[in-house]
Amino acid sequence: MSRAGSHPVSGDRDAIAYPAAQGGGHRYQLVLFDFDGTLADSGDWFLSKADELAERFKFRKINPDEIETLRGQTSRAVIKSLGIPRWKLPAIAKYLHAQLGKQAHMIALFDGVPAMIDTLYAAGIRLALVTSNSETNARKILGPEIAARISHFECGASLFGKARLFRRVLKRSKIPIDQAICIGDETRDMAAAAKVGVTAGAVLWGYANKDALSACNPHYFFTDPAEVLAHILDEVRVTA
Repeated sequence: MSRAGSHPVSGDRDAIAYPAAQGGGHRYQLVLFDFDGTLADSGDWFLSKADELAERFKFRKINPDEIETLRGQTSRAVIKSLGIPRWKLPAIAKYLHAQLGKQAHMIALFDGVPAMIDTLYAAGIRLALVTSNSETNARKILGPEIAARISHFECGASLFGKARLFRRVLKRSKIPIDQAICIGDETRDMAAAAKVGVTAGAVLWGYANKDALSACNPHYFFTDPAEVLAHILDEVRVTA
């Protein structure tokens, strides 16, 4: 049964204060973050490229009226609905990420993400980034300060290939699987976590909506980065 996070508190990087970290007693020692839609607010940029991709790779264009419906479907169902053959996916991803690399300056991190990363790092939590995007793009958007907080970059994952990379990070980090959590915004993130057996946390500010994510039975839902932080550190948030 999925469990909701604590009540949301809105604010920017400096609006929320947290109790000081008390060493290594936190419930998790490793966080496996997705990137697009979880840390990076890139959804509108990807959507702006949909027609161009449809024309270039010969699949059905998205009707604006169906966007919300697609958000309620699994990644596999969306691909099937648009008529995209699986063999085209690597070429589409390569082209799309090359275009994003030229326009990375147009994409920002979600509000609260820098504070979340900073605080987890200061608490001694190991951070990993597992994404279909390229490491170069991720580092550009994160910026050097935030990127330096990430211990493991596993980038360029195939659309449904994250489970293999989760296992690689777990092996290299030597952190027990029950001390790791995956944080993502898509059904494929939840599916990869389930395949590996790692705790899954679904964020509700990204691409997939709650109905789609609920069908994947994540362990937790989070409505903002501050909820993620409070859960991982097992602390009570206090407003400054």
